[in-house]
Amino acid sequence: MTMRPAYFRRLWITLALTAAGFAQAQPSAAPAREPVFATVGQRTITVAEYRQALAVATRKKYYHAKPPEAELAAFQREVGDDLVNRVLLLEEAKRRGIRPDRERIDAALAGYEARYKGSRNWESNRERMLAAVAQQLEADSVLERLERQVKAVREPSEREARAYYEQHKELFVEPEQVKLGVILLKVDPSSPQAAWNAAHEEARGIHKRLAAGADFAELAKLHSGDLSAGRGGDMGYVHRGMLPEAVHAVVDKLAPGAISAPVQVLEGVAILRLDDRKLARQRSFDEVRERAGDLWQRAEADAAWKSLIAELRKRTTIRVDESHFAQPPGAAAKGRAG
Repeated sequence: MTMRPAYFRRLWITLALTAAGFAQAQPSAAPAREPVFATVGQRTITVAEYRQALAVATRKKYYHAKPPEAELAAFQREVGDDLVNRVLLLEEAKRRGIRPDRERIDAALAGYEARYKGSRNWESNRERMLAAVAQQLEADSVLERLERQVKAVREPSEREARAYYEQHKELFVEPEQVKLGVILLKVDPSSPQAAWNAAHEEARGIHKRLAAGADFAELAKLHSGDLSAGRGGDMGYVHRGMLPEAVHAVVDKLAPGAISAPVQVLEGVAILRLDDRKLARQRSFDEVRERAGDLWQRAEADAAWKSLIAELRKRTTIRVDESHFAQPPGAAAKGRAG
């Protein structure tokens, strides 16, 4: 089936950005006439390559494809650092003799072939587009293998896992839990105010019946639109953070067995009953031994990766033209004041 032109244009943009990403990732010596953004040892990153990288990173990170003014300077530096680091890491992978995963790359390229076969645009641009994608996939594969190699950290000893636990006890606190019942009168968020008013009025009537001794579970089965209705509104135990903060603010004021006044939530109007409260508690090392070991390994792996990058930057001459970065917020005012 021939692909729709609009769909193909989106594919072309994606592949163009992919090719741009590879161009920045593996810069070659730039002609003298081409403005230079940075030199990394003997490698050169041009201004055009930096701008391409910035465009790609912006589209990935920001919904409106424009960084907020307060974040712009830091974001630009982050993209510049990533470009430099990528060059350094690709060189390190080459030095270590790391090769790309050919089987996975060939499978990915075959997927492109199968997906876009039959499009005249694909056929006319096939070689150029596949070459760009292949280069990007090869670079990514090499970097993935390098990272996996560097982060292959041994398992911790008992002493190391315990020391990590003692130094990061806040990571092993079981948060407060509350056992709740709910009667939810569902209202579509886009409904007019009249629908919300009607739900509040119905909720007040139900609340009066509960205050007079009506059975919460029976009323939940009759009126609630929540998934817990079949269980009489029983939501079981939930941790803080699993419910909207506005709901927790209401629950925090309830004693076990108490029922809240109607409260508006995103899905409608709710009446809450607090059945039980379990206070936060510090879990013992014996309970979290495996998790403490996993977190120790993760921390050591991240430290090894950052250490490699720091060492590569330390032993390589790097020059960056910082005129391409915006000034941090307040920098201009400080300059004028000085």
